[in-house]
Amino acid sequence: MKLQIKLKSALLSLAIGMSASVVHAHGVWITSSSTVLSAPQFVTFDAASSSVPFLIDHRPLAIDSLVIVAPDGSNVAPVNVMKGELRTVFDAKLEQTGTYRLEMVRSGFRANWKDAEDKPKRFMGTADALAKEVPADAKELKVTESISRMENFITVGKPSALKSTGKGLELLAGTHPNDLVAGEPVELTFLVDGKPTEGVEVEVIRNQTRYRNKLDEKKYKTDKNGKVKVALPDAGLYWLDADFKDNNVSNKLAKERALAYVLTLEVLPQ
Repeated sequence: MKLQIKLKSALLSLAIGMSASVVHAHGVWITSSSTVLSAPQFVTFDAASSSVPFLIDHRPLAIDSLVIVAPDGSNVAPVNVMKGELRTVFDAKLEQTGTYRLEMVRSGFRANWKDAEDKPKRFMGTADALAKEVPADAKELKVTESISRMENFITVGKPSALKSTGKGLELLAGTHPNDLVAGEPVELTFLVDGKPTEGVEVEVIRNQTRYRNKLDEKKYKTDKNGKVKVALPDAGLYWLDADFKDNNVSNKLAKERALAYVLTLEVLPQ
């Protein structure tokens, strides 16, 4: 319990300094009733923001920017959407053979400065709003661009190949995300704007945190080829979070770009 309270306090403190238009990685997740299906059927999803991944204890996740991409590239609309006090629940009917990608991409800017009377000011929003809200005479201005991507994969029948979009922080797995087995490490390659990138910080947390006394997170950093080898010792759900910063901004007011990526993985027993 002390662990959960401590992590929740840290999450809330982090949220204060973040853009409301950006879903940040930490504590945000989507899970599904199944990740591998033998035949077309409905799948139910939970989406939330919590003190610890997969615990339903904080806030529901808005899915306004969620896109469900079918194997043929078409989009599938979520149905039966219900936003509760602690989680959002929705269904999707997956009818094609292959791998479906759930993706939620959000971007925005956050700025801090002092006005003419040295009072601190803060902005969180889009690029268009940034130009209107931040005055030309802003003092000690600091602007950061943020881009986050959250993904889940569901396979019906035979898995299909996954491709990167070439935008922001993404992942390519040496083993298909829906073909993971306990005890078999997986090699992951992280891309920034489509290129393998060194120095991406990766954190992996196994589920069932409620029933152990420590979070037991595993931390990695990509090598010069953008790769890490992640251990998956036990069957179950794993929450993967990757973060990277650079200066490849899309707005001249920003000096830094913060990239985040989240993926929920299901690892099956041997």
